[in-house]
Amino acid sequence: MDLTDLDLARALLIANRDATLVAVRGEEVITVTDRGIKPLLAWVREGRDLTGFSVADKVVGKAPALLYAVLGPDAVFSPVMSWTGRAVLLAAGIATSYDTLVPHIQNRAKNGQCPMDATVEGVWEPYEAVGALVERSATLRSAPGLA
Repeated sequence: MDLTDLDLARALLIANRDATLVAVRGEEVITVTDRGIKPLLAWVREGRDLTGFSVADKVVGKAPALLYAVLGPDAVFSPVMSWTGRAVLLAAGIATSYDTLVPHIQNRAKNGQCPMDATVEGVWEPYEAVGALVERSATLRSAPGLA
């Protein structure tokens, strides 16, 4: 059986318990262990282009989906994907697959919505979302005990 890049990304994400994101394009494999959207924001800032990559990401809500719309991978798989995350990816022409589709992504304490998704609740333009998410992540980093 011939493994596709997305199959390989998914298998590597499952096999590596520390991985939060795996991107595969042919022989090129990028494994990320940072949680949240921090690595995606860094890639956007660096001007990285994920064209041709297939990505497996632990959790994809609206915020990471908007960042993927900027980064431009061919496909995104997630064990847990939100309805709005899927809608954003599909609107950007990015193929999606998931194990579970949920109404929204919960925060880490499991007592409310993910703060990054809440930040972009009314935003549908990917580049507008980048500014809002950079601002929000800076606020969270400066708050004691958060992010």
